Amino acid sequence: MTRITRGLLLCLALLAGRGALAQPDGMLAGNLSSVGSDTLANLMALWAQDFSRHYPNVNLQIQAAGSSTAPTALAAGAAQLGPMSRPMKAAEVSAFEHRYGYAPLAVPVAVDALVVLVHQDNPLRGLNLQQLDRIFSATRRCGESKPLTRWGELGLSGDWATRSLQRFGRNSASGTYGYFKLRALCGGDFMPRVNELPGSASVVQAVAGSLNGIGYASIGFRASGVRLLPLAESGEDYVAPTAANVRNDRYPLSRYLYIYINKAPNQPLEPLTAAFLDRVLSTAGQSLVNHDGYLPLPPAALQKTRQALGLQPLASATVQ
Repeated sequence: MTRITRGLLLCLALLAGRGALAQPDGMLAGNLSSVGSDTLANLMALWAQDFSRHYPNVNLQIQAAGSSTAPTALAAGAAQLGPMSRPMKAAEVSAFEHRYGYAPLAVPVAVDALVVLVHQDNPLRGLNLQQLDRIFSATRRCGESKPLTRWGELGLSGDWATRSLQRFGRNSASGTYGYFKLRALCGGDFMPRVNELPGSASVVQAVAGSLNGIGYASIGFRASGVRLLPLAESGEDYVAPTAANVRNDRYPLSRYLYIYINKAPNQPLEPLTAAFLDRVLSTAGQSLVNHDGYLPLPPAALQKTRQALGLQPLASATVQ
């Protein structure tokens, strides 16, 4: 069983225990608020446009300051939707449970690949996760004690050999920051020399503008001027971040993207949230995932997620 599959099965098991959703009324009106992930900001905006065409009387507001803002907003009742690019931490779940008596519900909505970027002229073939730890971490918990500071230490020659690495990353409010810290740094600490930027788009722009740059971002923000490095768990068996490699779990930094919601066990979800999730998990909604550069849920997983939420099955779930 793959890492991605295990995560999805856990979400589906929790969803199945929450009971069916009330089906939305076409005449819905009211306010719907989303607070959370910057990684999901563009995709949430696309879903909001689609939703507004079907429910013009619903006012949907989106704030995207980072995944760490979602748990607080959900617990405070300031938002019904909490997009996150990482699972909630135990302390975040506990704070929600303390107020409501049950855990928030994670709904998988898309698949993402976290990519490592270098300048488009950088000839580096690839990196493994231990090398990423040595590049970005101050504590180097993945097993090597010596940091990597120059491109020559990664095998580049000529003018590249003496060039110093210039590191770019996300700030601590970001779920992308937390996921990279967990997977690539073995839970260790980032070194102070990593230039922390407020969004993945800023990281991509910074790397594109620096010949010595290296950074990490969501694949949905890839752009011209940078090259995505193939990665390996160890050694040099590098795997490119292609859709096929992410789907079959060969690429080492793949993850689910979630929308967290407040849903009491065995109670129907409130109609506005139900209507929004119905659109997100529709064939049209998942097509927008492709449009924004991410991967839609696998067809079988999409149907199972809808079933677990109590939504009507799709006539066809063939988005790839």
